[in-house]
Amino acid sequence: MAEIATIARPYAEALFKVVKTQATQAAEWLDALAQVAADEGLQQFAHDPKVSHRQVLDLITQVGPKNLPAAAVNFLTLLLENGRLSALPEIAVQFHALVDAQTGVRKAVIHSAFPIEGAALDELTKVCEKRFGHKLNVQVALEPELIGGVRVVVGDEVLDTSVKARLEQMKVALTA
Repeated sequence: MAEIATIARPYAEALFKVVKTQATQAAEWLDALAQVAADEGLQQFAHDPKVSHRQVLDLITQVGPKNLPAAAVNFLTLLLENGRLSALPEIAVQFHALVDAQTGVRKAVIHSAFPIEGAALDELTKVCEKRFGHKLNVQVALEPELIGGVRVVVGDEVLDTSVKARLEQMKVALTA
């Protein structure tokens, strides 16, 4: 998907520059638009040569988020005119990365064998923030094959305290 990322980057950066002071609000409507744009039926409708950009825009504003600001409508119009509606989900991902970089927040994925919620997740987040030295936007992914423990991925850093990793370490030590 490097091609989509390459296409999406300039759009995300341009939008970020335009809405810099209102990036949080923009992220909300951008996420909502990205969800709508990811619909396969809408993509087929948008690629139909008999359908105008205005018809696609009208459809999105009818089924998508209500009360879109002018910046959102203008951005959506630009994407439609340039045939880049399919890049909107990736634009949203890259826009979030820019917002996170501005606020000093990094994305973290906690892989766990069991669901982690509530106070346990809050405590684990605090420990991880201290360990990685950044405020973290945490997402939990279930991976039963870890058996127990967690594997935390922040950017290119990995903290693996899973039972599976410990068993692998023991296996290497015993066969060495």
